[in-house]
Amino acid sequence: MSVHRIASRYAKSLLDLAIEQNKLERVAEDVKAFKAATKIPDFKLLLKSPIVHADKKTTIIKAIFGEKFDVLTMAFLNIVIAKGREMHLADIAVEFDDQYRKVKHISTVILTTASPVSDAMFKAVLQKLSDSTATDSHVELTAEVDPSLIGGFIVEFEGKVYDASVSHKLKQLKKDFDDNPYVSQIVSR
Repeated sequence: MSVHRIASRYAKSLLDLAIEQNKLERVAEDVKAFKAATKIPDFKLLLKSPIVHADKKTTIIKAIFGEKFDVLTMAFLNIVIAKGREMHLADIAVEFDDQYRKVKHISTVILTTASPVSDAMFKAVLQKLSDSTATDSHVELTAEVDPSLIGGFIVEFEGKVYDASVSHKLKQLKKDFDDNPYVSQIVSR
């Protein structure tokens, strides 16, 4: 079974249980904290290590998260470890976050510009995206800076990219000149 399918099924199970027990927000916070912990290389290696026994992993996770996480989240982590799927916990956390955003109708949008965006511009872009039918009812906008864009912007959300950067326009222009059949005919005469 593929990693995505495993992660998707476990995440859906946790999401459904959290909704059923009215603990969705609490569990989402726990999963967000766990997802951040999986970015730590040593913790990630611990989860993926076949040498460390499942009981030891459960003890470590309980020591780290036991007091902070909800009972449902801890029970879920224990079940995943008992089933031998702990190496997929980072993927499950990512998938849970994606499914949570769909349930809550949250669109995550990344705005990349060549220079930092002012607060007024940030609010204007956020308002335009919120009013758009292409995004869900709630929009989380993240601004990033990439000087290689030269100017303009790139908007990314839900697997779609709108590239209105100067560097993209220059690449298109260069491609148009390279593909121009009239220039090659003039040169060949």
